[in-house]
Formats: sequence, C-alpha cells, structure tokens
Amino acid sequence: MPSERDLHFVDDHGVEIVYDVHRADTPRGVVQLLHGVGEHAGRYAALIDALVGAGFTVYADDHRGHGRTGMRQHGDAAKLGRLGVGGHRAAVAACAQLTRIIRDANPGLPLILLGHSWGSFLAQILLNLDPAAYDAVILSGSGLRTPTSLNFLPLNARWKGPDATGVEWLATDPEVGRAFLEDPLATDVPIQKLFGVVEGARIYGLPRRGLRAAAGHDVPVLLMVGSDDPVAGPLSVHRLARAYRDRAGLEDITTLVYPGARHEIFNEVQQAQVRADLLAWLDRRFPA
Repeated sequence: MPSERDLHFVDDHGVEIVYDVHRADTPRGVVQLLHGVGEHAGRYAALIDALVGAGFTVYADDHRGHGRTGMRQHGDAAKLGRLGVGGHRAAVAACAQLTRIIRDANPGLPLILLGHSWGSFLAQILLNLDPAAYDAVILSGSGLRTPTSLNFLPLNARWKGPDATGVEWLATDPEVGRAFLEDPLATDVPIQKLFGVVEGARIYGLPRRGLRAAAGHDVPVLLMVGSDDPVAGPLSVHRLARAYRDRAGLEDITTLVYPGARHEIFNEVQQAQVRADLLAWLDRRFPA
C-alpha cells in the first residue's frame, strides 16, 4: 500500500508534529519509529522498507524541533534540533500522543517501539510512563540513562585528526557522515548545546521498578549496539539489560553487539545483517 507522507497532529503547545505512515499490505504489527538527535525519520528508509516488507506498518515522526517538524516550528534550518517551548517533556508528550493515534487507528495489532540513540531514550521514558501501551521495545545506540553510563562529549574524540569531518563516530562508511553533513534537515550541533543543561538532564533515568507488573505482561526488549559506539557502548547496554531484568522484572531481554560497528548500526557496513537480526527477533515474537 502507498505511504502517507507529511501528515501532522498538533501537540499541547500548538506545535505541528509531522509524521509518515508506511503501511504493510496485511499488517501483523505496527512499529513506532523514534529517530535520534539532530536527524529525522527520512534517514531510515532502508529499515522502514524492510519492516513494511515483513508485514509491519511503520509510523515515523520528525520529533519536536527536528526535520520537517523543526522547519515548521522554527522556519530556520539554523535552529534545527532545538526543542522549543515545553522542552524535553513536550517532546516526550508528543511521542506519547502519536502512540495514542497509532493505537486508535490500529486496534488489535501489537505495537512495537523502535528507538535509535535519543529516540531510544525517548522510548525508555515512554515505556516507563505507559508500559501497557507497548508490546515490545527495540533500542539501538542506547544505554543506561545515567551520567556515568552515557557519553555526550566529545563523541568523535577517537577519530579526530587533520582530515576528520567530525562525524566519523556515526559509522565506519565515510559516505554516511558525508550524507549527514549535506542533509538540509540534519544538524551536527551537539546535544548539550541544543538542549541546554536543564533539559538535557531530563534524558537521565532508570527503568521503572515493577514495569512488568504495571504492563500486565512481559515486554520483550531487543538491545542492539555497535562495539565501537561512543555514545554508550556494550558495557552500558549490558547495564541497561540488567536493570530491565532486576528493576523492571522483564524476562525476554536480548542483547546483540556488532563488532567494529559505530553508533548508527542501521547505516553500518553490516546493516543488512542488523536488519535481518531485527526481523528474525520480531518473527519469533509476532509470527506472520
């Protein structure tokens, strides 16, 4: 079925949140895709195509201040990434609003949250707030949301040099970094400058205690990370997995580490394997 592009809803502060719906012909589930800081949903075309082809309808928005939403909100590409009135809480609330839209439009279908980087932190927060709303969660480029388990600066430190572009940390393929820098809807301004100290600190938090009991069911979680991801990396992801087991009471936790991969595993040289692993994990839990 054809995609529905540039749809929008209005959040609690009057900001138009732009989103797309990519429909599977005979859907067996719905994926709510949450992108990272400084980017937008349009960077996930290959992943979206794979999910739709496997029978999952995908809803993907450009978050507060980002991509098409950010351009409508600010009218100035130099301000992309800035969240605006309401700050980080408003960004979370807008994602939760889209969850309700998805639920209302797709009754009876399982809903899977898929978040990358900042999107994975948003997904963790959404799961804490309303665990019964989601049937599974997939987190990439993620980690335990504590100051000692996340690294926001300087992300390109190990790749810096006279010829560095500053975005080598994204992926081993230099074309990924070049495309990011040339993308008019993306920004490489660091998160601490975009959000500020107070709003940036709202990212921090731990999995909710007794989350499984609050959800009324086990929530399967897939954690996917590159071994060379500077944002958090495998150690932080293993800490997150332990917190989901011990604090949240979840049982179905899978951790996949990709050797040599950096932050954007969906854009890495082994991206086909990453997508295949994700679909295989979904197949076992939501069979066609």
